[in-house]
Amino acid sequence: MRIFAKIKWIAGILLVFFIVLVTNLIDRDNFNRLSYSVTTLYEDRIVASDIIFKISRIVKEKQLAALTSDTLFFQNKNPLLNQEIDQLISNFNLTKLTEKEDRLFDQLQNELGTLQQKEVSLAQSSNKEVLKSIEKIDEYLYKLSEIQLLESKQQVFISNRAIDTVNFYTQIEIILLIVMAILVQIIILYKPKE
Repeated sequence: MRIFAKIKWIAGILLVFFIVLVTNLIDRDNFNRLSYSVTTLYEDRIVASDIIFKISRIVKEKQLAALTSDTLFFQNKNPLLNQEIDQLISNFNLTKLTEKEDRLFDQLQNELGTLQQKEVSLAQSSNKEVLKSIEKIDEYLYKLSEIQLLESKQQVFISNRAIDTVNFYTQIEIILLIVMAILVQIIILYKPKE
């Protein structure tokens, strides 16, 4: 094999290697973005929404007990519910929070602490104070739930954008592979005049 033929073969192989390498790197980057977005959607948004729902359910149970002045509830069941809320708060802390979400979560924690203090001294405080605290907690839970929805929407947008990018680059890859095949054929079959 002459040197010019060897150079043509090397150029053809390097061209194939370069195209495969570049497309692989682009696909891997898009796959990582898509994977991160889906993971975030579950771990930080769906789990957080579930925690908010569970806290809301417990708070509604407390509200009903306060409205009916159920002192047995506050003596017997309420301490267990407070432990459950503490566990849910710990779980919520493990999710990734936005700045606004972090502020609201701090306010929610403070108000939950206030509610627990009012429940302990329910004999001294009125049901109105407990109910007022529960209303604030409901408001914080509602706002946190709205954030979950907005952040989920953002993650879906990121996922869709990554999918669109993958589709676009897949079409470009097909076109480049066709062009590359033609170039390799030209390089290999081309015989210069001697």
